[in-house]
Amino acid sequence: MSGAGPHSLILGSFPGERSLKEGRYYAHPRNAFWYIMGRLFNAGPELPYEERLERLSSVGIALWDVLLTCRRTGSMDGSIIEDGAVPNDLLDFFLEHPTITAIFFNGQKAARLFERLVTPGLGEISLRFERKILPSTSPAYASKSLERKIEEWSVLPGAGPPLS
Repeated sequence: MSGAGPHSLILGSFPGERSLKEGRYYAHPRNAFWYIMGRLFNAGPELPYEERLERLSSVGIALWDVLLTCRRTGSMDGSIIEDGAVPNDLLDFFLEHPTITAIFFNGQKAARLFERLVTPGLGEISLRFERKILPSTSPAYASKSLERKIEEWSVLPGAGPPLS
């Protein structure tokens, strides 16, 4: 998902089973992504899905996943089998969106997959991006509190102070 002239890209690893079934980013009700977006951009789960996407787009944020296809034994990042995983065409995406200057990874797995499968094909274009790994919004990543995750995600450009 991207609007006109995004400055930032949030990359997940690969959609969970529920997201694939519903055709929506971060569809699992226990995933904190939309709750965090609600606190930072007024794009929370109480809004219709399309309106959430529009709010993120309006502040210059695009969403996508590193992987186009992969095999996995469950719905979590840890179950992704990296051998044979196919990345999305991020080079083409970056060429179509030259305004993107920052990549924010939703968790360590997304960052590792990007570095392993995407960066080698980007060439010099990869030098234009600031990169930051943010804590995973997955319910499986419980070592940080929701409030701590919100604080760390507040580095996204355009994020207001976290709303209560």
